[in-house]
Amino acid sequence: MDGTAGTERVDATPGTTPRPGPYPGHKEAVQAVRAVRAVGERWLREFAGEGDFVCSPAGLWLALGAVAAGARGGTAEELRALLGAAGDDAARAVTSMARELDGTDALAVATRVWSKVPVHRTYREALPGVGFGRLGDGQDDIDAWVREATGGLIGGLPVPVPPDTLLALVNVLALKARWETPFPGHLTVPAPFTDASGTVHRVPTMHRRLAPGDAWTAGRAQVAQLRCEGGSGAVVRLVLGAPGAGPAEVLPAAWAPHETCTPVGAEAVDLAVPRLALRTTTDVTPQLPALGVRQATTALADFSGLSPEPLAISMVVQEAVLKVAELGVEAAAATAVLTRAGGAPRPVRALRLAYDRPFGIVVLDASGRLPLFAAWQSTAPAGGPAPGE
Repeated sequence: MDGTAGTERVDATPGTTPRPGPYPGHKEAVQAVRAVRAVGERWLREFAGEGDFVCSPAGLWLALGAVAAGARGGTAEELRALLGAAGDDAARAVTSMARELDGTDALAVATRVWSKVPVHRTYREALPGVGFGRLGDGQDDIDAWVREATGGLIGGLPVPVPPDTLLALVNVLALKARWETPFPGHLTVPAPFTDASGTVHRVPTMHRRLAPGDAWTAGRAQVAQLRCEGGSGAVVRLVLGAPGAGPAEVLPAAWAPHETCTPVGAEAVDLAVPRLALRTTTDVTPQLPALGVRQATTALADFSGLSPEPLAISMVVQEAVLKVAELGVEAAAATAVLTRAGGAPRPVRALRLAYDRPFGIVVLDASGRLPLFAAWQSTAPAGGPAPGE
């Protein structure tokens, strides 16, 4: 990741052939990649325990980045501190990142907004890759969109939409790819796997030989890389840390800079990896304050660049799934950012109209055209009995 902006590699870890620069939006994409990595590392420190999980740092960054494109004032500044961009910068960064991801074969990226409130035309135009629609009383259309965009890997929005939701922004990432070199099915056999508590299990384990260039060490972690089919296929990196190391410490080794990595000292690498399927739904909302996002969820939130109506983030939820098998990999994430009414009640511009001097009264028919009675009150009104008494 080090180098001159506009010409540097977006991914300088071993064993990859990144899109060469420069190209339009390359600088923004490089900065966005750095920001996604930083968000991923910070997020993992906040929620990753010892249990199983799957998440999408890129999906979270894209969803929050699209919302941040409409942030202003202090709300923009706190989102910029987390995401590396806000306002117009975020719109450019999200667009550039989507273009960068579009260069990966078999990877689909989509973002869509459903809204009950007006959305500024300038916001829509700043995010040309984002779709917009009307948020109705139900969420069947959102669920159908998520299901289609993920190829059925995720059945719908990861959370029911509360009735007070005014705007829902959903980002989807989906990958279905075959390995460049599949694992031979006959080599998948039960093998020992020791869980975090020290209990040993026998699980279906795949075996394959890797070239030395597809394995290295980064710090105290060992990294093995699996390539997907296609000239620009995705890569999957398996990271094994030191005994007792947690995910927040181990996972960032997968994107460690080239200069911190050491090639393996062997002519070949025999890989053994369990066949696996993971699915996690993560409520990011309670983690937002620890990530520095506070004002955006309160009455002080300022998303005036998104809508003329005051909005505040009410919920951020992500569902993610990952499947690794002999023939390939499937992965998907749906990240939803929901907003409700925000800010103090908008002051009402009211005209005080007091009939405290001579005034006229006209009673008309139902059409409002025929004057049935006309009167003028110029003296102090005499309070008679109310009509009907």
